[in-house]
Amino acid sequence: MNKLNGWRFLLAAATTLSLAACAPGQSVLPDDPENEPTNGSLEQPAPSVPQADEPTPAAGDSASILAKYDHLDPNRQVPTDLLKKAVLYYDQNYSKIANKTYLSVIDFKKKSSLPRFFIINMNTGAVWAIRTAHGKNSDLNHDGYADSFSNTSGSNQSSLGVYRAAETYSGSHGLSLRLDGLSSTNSNARARAIVIHGADYVQESNVIQGRSWGCPAVSMGNRTEVINRLKGGSIIYAGLSGQ
Repeated sequence: MNKLNGWRFLLAAATTLSLAACAPGQSVLPDDPENEPTNGSLEQPAPSVPQADEPTPAAGDSASILAKYDHLDPNRQVPTDLLKKAVLYYDQNYSKIANKTYLSVIDFKKKSSLPRFFIINMNTGAVWAIRTAHGKNSDLNHDGYADSFSNTSGSNQSSLGVYRAAETYSGSHGLSLRLDGLSSTNSNARARAIVIHGADYVQESNVIQGRSWGCPAVSMGNRTEVINRLKGGSIIYAGLSGQ
């Protein structure tokens, strides 16, 4: 190798190393530019919501209940442990549920770049799996993983527990769906304005989604269909798989 070719080789190697060092990681979408309201002001007062934490039936009872729902999730998309908890709640509170057609599970253990909002048709068993955001302060380093949760106003964190999808309204994000928290861990959902709404910072692609105030925001393309399916009293269970 002559001197000129040697310099060319070194330059090419240095360029390759530089490009590798600067290679971008997984794309990250920007956050919701707003901040969570702290005064809890709403267009309508919050209704009286009875607390309804997860049921704990005996093992034999659980098995017989779950057997009635064997048709759900035929492709095994929903984490089994979360689906069981959601189904047990659904069955034991069946008479109180206004919208019985859909039951949803959100797995906040999954990275936000993955589909983790599972909307289950209770008649056919079919599952629609989509992406959803979590709160800014649930994921301080914006790596796509929610690490902490809160039920406190102004926390900008997501909350775990059982939700009831309530009425629709038109807000700063357009068509939106109010949520009532039925668990001790999310009882302030309505006062915190934790709702389902569409957002430009959520996309149906393999990117780390933008972070919300704590709302399980969905893509603008999915917004209307999600809200139309869930409104009027369907149940949503938000949890962490594998725990």
